[in-house]
Amino acid sequence: MRVAGARTPLVAVLLLAAILAGIASLSVGPARIGAGAMADAVLGRGDPLIRDILFQLRLPRVVLGLAVGGMLGLAGAALQGYLRNPLAEPSVLGASNGAALGAVIALYFGLAELNPAMLPVLAILGALAALGLLFLLAGRAESPLTLILAGIAVATLAGAGISLALNLSANPFAATEIATWLLGSLEDRSFRHVWLALPCIVTGMVLLAWDGRALDALTLGEDGATALGVDLKRTRLRLLIGVAIGVGGAVAVSGAIGFVGLIVPHLIRPFTDRSPSAILLPSALAGAALLTLADVAVRLLPTSTELRLGVVTAFLGVPVFIVHLLRERRIW
Repeated sequence: MRVAGARTPLVAVLLLAAILAGIASLSVGPARIGAGAMADAVLGRGDPLIRDILFQLRLPRVVLGLAVGGMLGLAGAALQGYLRNPLAEPSVLGASNGAALGAVIALYFGLAELNPAMLPVLAILGALAALGLLFLLAGRAESPLTLILAGIAVATLAGAGISLALNLSANPFAATEIATWLLGSLEDRSFRHVWLALPCIVTGMVLLAWDGRALDALTLGEDGATALGVDLKRTRLRLLIGVAIGVGGAVAVSGAIGFVGLIVPHLIRPFTDRSPSAILLPSALAGAALLTLADVAVRLLPTSTELRLGVVTAFLGVPVFIVHLLRERRIW
């Protein structure tokens, strides 16, 4: 990822925002923990109960918020650069819906109750299955439009599978659990979820960050990129596998969270030189900060039950989506 093109001050500001968002998330919860008590806990002093609350209950939630948000933001920026479509995000290629379907299968058949690890495993397998189907539908075509159309078909098929599971569920409690999970949340996450998701997220981020130069070359079109020495097949393979593994791992522990990959690159782009590579790292940092702050908001809003994270990100994303459409006034 090209930090210079992304403007180092911007990266520093976004990194600070992500750190502050993480600290804010650590301090928010039913039990009020002041800065002094938090500092004592970090230094190994103070009340053991406070240390357990911070490091066993809240810290995994913070780590996952930063990691999942960073993955979704980076995936959105990479896909918008590759597809040259400002409305692209992980769900466009069916990865998010495929991962969600895999997790729904684990919940529907009770596999998650037999072994909690089955939920993330099947979510990742679902994302990879969506990737495989995408390749079959797209064939040898290099065109981004072909990938978008194939991705819509895969996403629609996965969505139909999720609806079928909800419709056929004989157990109302299982149907409620599935519906709740699909809304997205980081509540009650532990370090077990962190260790399951983090390797996938890191792998996905590395693969997506690998092709910054190729994404810049693709702004000249496929022929221009090929003339500059870009291997379009390898670039597409790395990009799609990165999205499948990274987003699959993220969705496995957070549920279906939309719009982060869509809105973050648009918020970042005006502060860069607008080249795809310059947006990658800032989008990852901004996505981490945005999702973590959204997770803080769900705990602060005065509701009888905690709002789901996917609901909050949807309310944040829809206005940005509409503003972009009104600004561009294009016919896609």
